[in-house]
Amino acid sequence: MFVNKMLKSFAFGSLLSLATAGQAVAEMSFRYAEATPNRGSRAEALQYFADQLKETSGGDMSLDIHWGGALLKYSAILGGVSAGTADMGTVLAAYAPQKMRALSVGDIPVPESDPWVGMRAMYELMTTNQQLQQAFSDNDVVYITNYTTTPMQFECTEGVRLESLEDFEGERVRASAIYAKILDDVGANLVNFTYSEVYQALDTGLVSCSGGYLYAMKAFKTPEVTSSVALMNWGQISGFAMVMNKWTWDDLSADQQSMIRQVGSNMIDFYAQAVISESQEVIEKLPTGELGNKVEVIEWSDEERAKLFDQSDKHIQAWIEDMNKAGFDGQAIWDEYQGLLEKYQTRVNEEGYPWQKG
Repeated sequence: MFVNKMLKSFAFGSLLSLATAGQAVAEMSFRYAEATPNRGSRAEALQYFADQLKETSGGDMSLDIHWGGALLKYSAILGGVSAGTADMGTVLAAYAPQKMRALSVGDIPVPESDPWVGMRAMYELMTTNQQLQQAFSDNDVVYITNYTTTPMQFECTEGVRLESLEDFEGERVRASAIYAKILDDVGANLVNFTYSEVYQALDTGLVSCSGGYLYAMKAFKTPEVTSSVALMNWGQISGFAMVMNKWTWDDLSADQQSMIRQVGSNMIDFYAQAVISESQEVIEKLPTGELGNKVEVIEWSDEERAKLFDQSDKHIQAWIEDMNKAGFDGQAIWDEYQGLLEKYQTRVNEEGYPWQKG
């Protein structure tokens, strides 16, 4: 134990860069593991976090971001941050389903698909619920803030139009997590591959439809090989967080911890504004051919969307039971999450987004 603690202390010590020998520490530079390239709205949000942290701390704290999996791939980031290979990183619950089961509550399809609502609900849940805070601590990490994929939509090739849940039957489809399980339940033929392979799979006919996100359609140029997009606004992947090594966190002062959390909270507003704006831009450009083919946008009715969430019930119960088996109060956490989603959705409906208040 003594050796382990000593190694962890040494890992934290490696963060600190001395201006000259014998001088006091001038800056803490946190090594950050990011698996995606430095482009797009989420990369801008991470860079915003880095810039704001440096500015707010007066230069005392900064990020050394390793983009594109150069330091750690998604599947290795949680282990790398908990071991001190990186001081901070971006984690997805789907890549560590057992260790990050607490974070996976954000991956369950819910009607509240608004990015700001989802991230705000997750942020408050993860920073106030003691069970969930302990779950992160047990993995030697601390939750800092949240990302989201934005709502899931489905893009399809020529001759395929998805207007209802029944239209998925018999189609070769790519989806992930609980979304894939639900589509399997209704008769879709699921094909599994990484998102970087979506363009080729649609182009070659390996699949006729693929679950994705509006901002990703633009980034991965999939409108070049599709003819329609089912605008389903089917939940969102919010089991998607920024974490910090627990020992690094514990060695920070209370003021420094509060500063990092506040910058993380501010980042949510910045990111939500960016992706909501970008998503609307993509919706407007898809039918024009500006992004590739002239892609039809099929907006699902509230009645058809309701069918999607009716299919979620058994998977919600399975998540609750899995949490209970792991020693958590699954129902209480789920109920709290639902209350927070309702709280922030009501706030948007009545007051608008924070950036709209001038």
